[in-house]
Amino acid sequence: MDSQYWNERYIKGETGWDMGRVSPPLQVYIDQVHNRDLRILIPGGGNSYEAAYLAGQAFSDVTVLDIAPALVEQLQKTFTRTRVKVLEEDFFSHTGSYDLVLEQTFFCAIDPSRRADYVKHMHSLIKPGGHLAGVLFDRTFQQAGPPFGGSAAEYRELFAPYFDFKVLQACYNSHPARKGSELFINFMPKFIKPWANFY
Repeated sequence: MDSQYWNERYIKGETGWDMGRVSPPLQVYIDQVHNRDLRILIPGGGNSYEAAYLAGQAFSDVTVLDIAPALVEQLQKTFTRTRVKVLEEDFFSHTGSYDLVLEQTFFCAIDPSRRADYVKHMHSLIKPGGHLAGVLFDRTFQQAGPPFGGSAAEYRELFAPYFDFKVLQACYNSHPARKGSELFINFMPKFIKPWANFY
């Protein structure tokens, strides 16, 4: 599941996860965010409907990451006249400091063996007082992933060392194709003592 894998998926149009619109739960969340100057990151942005929605709502500092070259080239053209930055970059090597990270189908695309790495790196990217908000699957999949599923209990155990949970609950406003299978999250990074990992 490297850049070549994802690039081929987009070139061939094998994007069954694509809803063709901004995720309804994320749209509702974005509508409640009043500070248009927040630094916002969307990792694994895909077709970036959320970024387009943010641009349309006059958010001024939005960064989209993806590792599929063909997709990134297309998105860079799409967002030429906006303040959305589109980077061809691996999330795990990305550095920065953000007020808000929006999670939409990125976590579920990562091999479960890397989920702990995701949590640690995500923690390093979010400013104190910032938020990781979005949706995670609340289901298992019969076929080999991606996507990879999970449950609220698994996520609590995984994220608890690095994040406080403001919201972790079933979505009431999912897209019909995902009704009953999504959890909305709003997590805030904990302060981790610099020496904590040495004990």
